[in-house]
Amino acid sequence: MSLRCLITAGPTREFLDPVRFVSNPSTGKMGYALAAAARAAGWTVDLVSGPVSLPEPDGVMVYPVITAAEMLRQTDALFGPCDVLIMTAAVSDWRPKVSHPQKLKKTGEGLSVEFEPTEDILATLARRRRPDQLLVGFAAETENLEAHALAKLDRKGADLIAANSVAGPHGAFGSDQNKLILLGRDGFREVLGPGAKNAVAASLITRLAALLAARAR
Repeated sequence: MSLRCLITAGPTREFLDPVRFVSNPSTGKMGYALAAAARAAGWTVDLVSGPVSLPEPDGVMVYPVITAAEMLRQTDALFGPCDVLIMTAAVSDWRPKVSHPQKLKKTGEGLSVEFEPTEDILATLARRRRPDQLLVGFAAETENLEAHALAKLDRKGADLIAANSVAGPHGAFGSDQNKLILLGRDGFREVLGPGAKNAVAASLITRLAALLAARAR
């Protein structure tokens, strides 16, 4: 089946000043593995990537971004023609309300920073989706993995949510290994892994291809 897939990967950075930002430990490995697996399956792949240190997957169009706002703009621009959206990016949930144009100098005093929420990319796109598009979110959790993931699934308006733990030294962030619990509506549940991220990614793409083929019948 010839499909067009849009994937987000990596972290975003939300700047306090030109040299300081809020981010997270995401390396983008899972998203890049998914992009490579989707391309290997014969799909056309657009990859919107936050700042990472990974080579571009062969045959994949990569669109680099830095902030959540930039990721929303780029993903929104590519969303219309896609058949599958996979949101693996670890988008920062908050940004400093004020981004200072010059480096803040250390004064020896404390610093209070007010934050505001960033754009909810998946929920925004879900509101204008086509009925035939498949939307897959990712939930990176440190506790109550499935409960939090199911709540996110409902809140975001996605079809599926891939829950993975980022707690402790064996968490998904920065690791070459992962385990996904794929959850859907009406009690759908499937465990992928544990295993190498490229193997888990291939399993997920195979599962999504089967779901799309079933929809098309």
